[in-house]
Amino acid sequence: MRLCAVVRSNQFRSEGKMATATLLTFDQFLEKYGDCDRSYEFWYGEAIPRGMPTVVHGLLQQIIMRLLCEAGLIAASEVELRVEPEAHPRPDVIARGTKFPVKPYPTEGLEVVVEVISEDDKFQHLREKCRKYQEWGCRLIYAVDPSDRSVSEWRDGSFILTNELANISVARIWEELDKVYGE
Repeated sequence: MRLCAVVRSNQFRSEGKMATATLLTFDQFLEKYGDCDRSYEFWYGEAIPRGMPTVVHGLLQQIIMRLLCEAGLIAASEVELRVEPEAHPRPDVIARGTKFPVKPYPTEGLEVVVEVISEDDKFQHLREKCRKYQEWGCRLIYAVDPSDRSVSEWRDGSFILTNELANISVARIWEELDKVYGE
């Protein structure tokens, strides 16, 4: 196992001067971070660490995927999007109403994109990703927050609390989680 660290352009060097930004190509990103213990996303020349998933995070992905499939969608988890060459995010869950094209990575907007929030996720990066998902033509974009058991839908630049995720009751998601997790 290899541990990796990332130096972002806004971090300071020991002598107190601002470090200069060195943007990565996607090939450099894969070479440097491809086999790290921690997962990273390629985001406009930077390696952005993904939130560290917990059991609840993984269970929520599974539950949401199952409920989306029951609703007639085809769902997958942790699939890298390659809509544009400069950004390759990996949403927690994606879904379509029809079969996925025979390609290793989606290259166009999707019907549903779900991000399950981890404790160490950066809100600003989540907003940037949702903005991009919308630009890329993703129809329904959600952020699921296990810390307060809420679901927000991304609509025109804002998160709005909702009681439904792609026509699935949010209460049902939490009920399903309670069945398989905790005492």
